[in-house]
Amino acid sequence: MFRKRLLFVETLLLIALSGCAAHRQGLPRVTPRPLGRDFLTYQAPDKPSLAVLEEPNITEPTGVITLPQALAYALLHNPELAVYAWQMRVSEARELQATLLPNPKVKVEVEEAGGTGERSGFDAAETTLQLSQLIELGNKRYQRIRLASLRSQLAGWDYEAKRLDVFTKITNAFVDVLAAQRQLGLANEMVRLSREVLTTVTQRVEVGKDSLVEKTKAQVALSTVRLEQKHACRLLGSARKRLAAAWGSKSAAFEHVVGQFDKVLPVPSEEKLLRLLTQNPDILRWTVEMERRRAVFDLEKTRAIPDPSVLGGIQHFRETDDTSFVVGLSIPLPLFDRNQGDVLAAKRNIARAQQQSKVAELDVYTELVDAHQGLAGAFTEVTDIKKEVLPGAQDAFDAVTQGYRQGKFNYLDVLDAQQTLFEAKGKYVQALANYHKGKVRIERLIGQTIDTITYISKTIDRK
Repeated sequence: MFRKRLLFVETLLLIALSGCAAHRQGLPRVTPRPLGRDFLTYQAPDKPSLAVLEEPNITEPTGVITLPQALAYALLHNPELAVYAWQMRVSEARELQATLLPNPKVKVEVEEAGGTGERSGFDAAETTLQLSQLIELGNKRYQRIRLASLRSQLAGWDYEAKRLDVFTKITNAFVDVLAAQRQLGLANEMVRLSREVLTTVTQRVEVGKDSLVEKTKAQVALSTVRLEQKHACRLLGSARKRLAAAWGSKSAAFEHVVGQFDKVLPVPSEEKLLRLLTQNPDILRWTVEMERRRAVFDLEKTRAIPDPSVLGGIQHFRETDDTSFVVGLSIPLPLFDRNQGDVLAAKRNIARAQQQSKVAELDVYTELVDAHQGLAGAFTEVTDIKKEVLPGAQDAFDAVTQGYRQGKFNYLDVLDAQQTLFEAKGKYVQALANYHKGKVRIERLIGQTIDTITYISKTIDRK
C-alpha cells in the first residue's frame, strides 16, 4: 500500500511537470559561402573516443599536385579547422543540455526513533518520504534553449570564417611554392648564363682580347649567383613545408606544384566588390550575436522571477501502521536579489554589441578597400613588366652579349645587362605572387571567387 501511494504521488508530479515542458526551437544552420563550398571539410564525429588521441597517420600527397588537390586534401586534414569543428560539437552538446528539466529531489526523514524509553527503538518511528521538483517559471527553459541554439549558430559562423581563413592560407602557401619554384628556375638560368659568360670571357682572355681581371670578375659573378641559387633552394624548401603543414604534415612528400601562375584578369571595380560584403561571415555573425545578446537579456529577466518547488510524499506511522500524504510548496522571496545586476549587464552588453558590429563592419570595409588597391596595383605591375620591362631587358641583354663577343662592349656592360634582366624577371614573379595573394584576400572578404565577376564584367562590356 505504501509503495502504491508513493507511485501515485510521483505520477502527479510528472503530470504537473509535463505542462512546463518547452519545445526545442531550432535555428537554421549556417550556409557555407560560395568560395570553396564544393570541397569536403573536416567534420568532428558525434561521439568521440575518450582514448588518448594518437598522431594521425596522414597519407602524404605525392607527385605533382594542383591547387584544387591541395585545397581538397588540406581542408579535410587541417588541424586548425578541426578545432572549430569540435567547437561546433561542443555547442551542440550544450544545446542538448539546455533542453533538460531540473532533476527531482528525494528526501527521507525518520522521526521518533533512537531515543530513550518508549522511543528507544523504531516501534514508534514516523517515516516521511518526499519527492520535490523545481518548477521553472517565466519561460526560463525556452529562453535557455533559445540562447543555446544561438550559440550553436555562432559556432557555425566561426567555423565558416575559419574555413575561409584556411582556404586563404592554403592558397597563399601554394602561391608561395609556385613563386619559389619560379625563382629557383630563374636562379638556375642565371647560373647557366653566368657559366656561358665565363666561358666567353676565358676564351677572350686566352687570345689576349681581355685582361685576366675580366675573368676574375666573371668568376666572382658566377659564385654570387650560385649563392643566390642556394638561397632560392632554401626558400623553396621552407615554402614546401608551409604548404604541407596546412594538412598537418611536418614534411613535404610531393615533387612540385603546378598552376596558372601567369594568368591574371582585370580587377573588378571597388563598388562591385563592396556590394558583395554581405557574404562576409565576420559581418553576418554579428546579426546572430546581437540576437544572442538579446536572448541573454531575456533570460536574465526571467531569472528575476522566483522558481517554486513543489513537494509531495507519504508519511508512515509505524506505531499505528497508518499513512498520510504530505504536500508542500516552497517559494523564494525576492526581497534583495532580483538579478538586477545581471539584467543591467546584459542590457549594456546589447549596446556594446551594437558598437562592436559597427567596428567589425568598418574593419572589413577598410580591409577590402586596401586589398582592392593592392590587387589593382599588382595587376598593373604585372602587365607593365610583361609588356614593357621584360622585352626591353631581354633585347638589351641579347644585344650586349652579342656585342661583347664582337668586342663592342666590355664585361661590365654584360654583367649590368644580365643583372637588369634577372631583376626584372624576379620582380615579375613577385608581382604575380602579389596579384594571386591579393586576389584570394579579396575572395576571403566577399566569400566567393572574383573570376566570375571579372568574366561577367568583360562580357557586358563587349556587348
